[in-house]
Amino acid sequence: MTNQDDTPPMQEERAAGSPPPVVPTAPPINDVENQTPSHARTTGTGIGVGGILRRWKREDLLRRGSLALRGLALVFSLLAFIIMASNKHGHGNNFDEYEEYRYVLAIAILATLYTVLQSFRHARELSTGREMSQRRTSALADFIGDQIMAYLLISSSSSAIPLTNRMREYQNNLFTDAVASAISMAFLAFVALALSALISSYKLSTQSYI
Repeated sequence: MTNQDDTPPMQEERAAGSPPPVVPTAPPINDVENQTPSHARTTGTGIGVGGILRRWKREDLLRRGSLALRGLALVFSLLAFIIMASNKHGHGNNFDEYEEYRYVLAIAILATLYTVLQSFRHARELSTGREMSQRRTSALADFIGDQIMAYLLISSSSSAIPLTNRMREYQNNLFTDAVASAISMAFLAFVALALSALISSYKLSTQSYI
């Protein structure tokens, strides 16, 4: 009786040497969710270019505004210096006889020199398109300089106002009018430099420190 489970040797060798069956695979499916349409890529590029252009315009506007404010501070400081220095009308009506008025004159001179240098630097940078120092260093110097000069201007004006009010109680002449005009010019110079300090602080805050 023959065993039906026995396999002839030739059939075993043929079965062992045959390649494994090929399993059909599905065609690759494109990742629809992660695809970026062409119009989306174009729109993103447009937004990036528009953002850069807006930032350049904003920076140019800030530079021009800062230059204009420093120019105004220069004019007001120079007027305060000229009015106070020429305010001499005899004994008791000379500015150099009062410490408060000498302080106003000294700060007006410092503010004039500071605004001349700053206005020249900013005007040159705008005309040439090149910065004289690193942007971060320039923003820090502008911020500190504007803050110091604004404080000195308001300090000198505040110290001279009480004396001027007392003098006007018993005399109101050309001397007191000139003093009041010089104090007003110093205060306007303070306002201009205070606004310039705000611009400087904004420029400093937008600098990258990485």
